[in-house]
Amino acid sequence: MEKEQKVSWKNNSIVKAVGTQRLVAILALLVLILFFSIASASFRQYTTFVSILDASYYIGFMAIGICFAIITGGIDLSIGTVLVCSSLISGTLFVRSGFPMGICLLIGVAIGILFGLVNGLMISKMGLPPFVATLGSMMVSKAIGSIFTSAQSVTWPQANQPGGWFRSIFKINITSASGSQILIPTGFLLLILCAVIMSIVLNKTRTGRYILALGSNKEATRLSGVNVDKYQTIAFVFSGMFAGIAGLAYGAIYSTLLPGAGSGFEMDAIASVVIGGTSMAGGVGTIFGTIIGVYIMAVLKTGLPFIGLMNYWQQFFTGIVLIFAVFVDVFNKRKKN
Repeated sequence: MEKEQKVSWKNNSIVKAVGTQRLVAILALLVLILFFSIASASFRQYTTFVSILDASYYIGFMAIGICFAIITGGIDLSIGTVLVCSSLISGTLFVRSGFPMGICLLIGVAIGILFGLVNGLMISKMGLPPFVATLGSMMVSKAIGSIFTSAQSVTWPQANQPGGWFRSIFKINITSASGSQILIPTGFLLLILCAVIMSIVLNKTRTGRYILALGSNKEATRLSGVNVDKYQTIAFVFSGMFAGIAGLAYGAIYSTLLPGAGSGFEMDAIASVVIGGTSMAGGVGTIFGTIIGVYIMAVLKTGLPFIGLMNYWQQFFTGIVLIFAVFVDVFNKRKKN
């Protein structure tokens, strides 16, 4: 009885800690928006709002996927280069080989799933540390994208060109009666839909519960009869799948992709996940908090140029925020113990 009460107290304290960190993330997001709005009148324009959403798509999809990998106590360093690799290959198949756009989009997601599956098998079956396995996949995917495209850039079709319909998944450009252009960020709805679905998977399904259990105590989960290799692999398949989806979002928003790019994209996603309350030690995670973290990254990326700071300042502030978020996580764990 005493043991059950102790476990219950620990679980409650974990929930409170995650809730507190999530609240801090929400407040941080509001403070950032307020700061940039005061610092620059241009930041308050509708086009800036659309730019924030545009910047959030590829980070958001990567973050949703890698959240599952981090919850298991692992990491996926390959998602940035897998994003670019999948987009380069699927874009090349359309532009140079004439594949139907729908097939190319499916191939892009399939490439992400394949890399996720390989990562999961290397970690669960071969026993490789997630850092080493996904670092190797990062290098391989980076090279494959360059090899497949002969080291040439790939430009996805514009909305008014054949195959350009896929851009409407993420943004619709409507001409009003007065002739002005109105941008409708439809990608926001897709991102939120995916977040809701994966939140249900994480919190309401057996797969999600087992993935959470893996991060809490892998050996105890194994001894309880759970196929830990299976669910660890599934977590990395989710990570790869959403990296593939992120590749499509990136191609739709930024059009041109360069071979060899993508290294560093994963840092924004990892920072978003940790800021949102997911523990780097595993066992604790929230998709809602992750989305809040995503918009903190997107507001930073979009807002800093309005106050005269270049993109490398975004990396600086991301690093500071990430260190602080991990420190809070470590402090909470020490406090509970």
